[in-house]
Amino acid sequence: MDNTPIEAKGQSLDIIPGFGSQLSFELAQRAAKLLASSTLVPKEYQNNLPNCVIALNMASRMNADPLMVMQNLYIVHGRPGWSSQFLISTFNTSGKYSALRYEWTGKEGSDTWGCKAWAIEKATGEKLEGSTITIALAKKEGWYDKSGSKWKTMPQQMLMYRAASWFIRAYAPELAMGMHTAEEIADTIDLDSSSYEVMVEKEIKQNANSETIDVDPATEPGPEREKPESSDGETQQAPVDPGF
Repeated sequence: MDNTPIEAKGQSLDIIPGFGSQLSFELAQRAAKLLASSTLVPKEYQNNLPNCVIALNMASRMNADPLMVMQNLYIVHGRPGWSSQFLISTFNTSGKYSALRYEWTGKEGSDTWGCKAWAIEKATGEKLEGSTITIALAKKEGWYDKSGSKWKTMPQQMLMYRAASWFIRAYAPELAMGMHTAEEIADTIDLDSSSYEVMVEKEIKQNANSETIDVDPATEPGPEREKPESSDGETQQAPVDPGF
């Protein structure tokens, strides 16, 4: 790699880390090396230059802080996804729209309870409205009863997160960069039962005819030993085996 200072090459100092040019890529590698050696970044980036370079490129495309991107990009079942808070924050600070607001429908605690996200497009003054997410929809899609889901324990927050993520992908997909939120990935990906369940019944059937061997010396009766007779005809006590 060419270690000649950038300013000595007659190039502008305003270079963004990325893949657009050789200088941008070199700068990305240098920055990635620094971040990878830090213990403050998530473990997925520690001592992992490729992951750090990708995070830097995403941060430059989103005009966001690299450390913020690293802290809010999660890997769920092998797929990357944003935290909902980060996606909402990115939308609110984009400058193109007003901050997200929410409208509620139906009766709280029932299947009709739902939430819709909306915002004002600053360039046109138009009110943009997203899809309405309800508890009934969450149940039909299988999100509500999924193992580990937060829909039962924090339904209001989940309704807001899902309404916001659907709205952003509909009106500002460039901010999400084609990725779903971590909560959406957890709700929509099905794992094969063999990957997370202990197959007890299968083990019982396989081992049902196995021979059981009791190796506990405390419960194993030893052979009876003859008691030697003394010269006077009396039975003597058998010597005690010290066990070694």
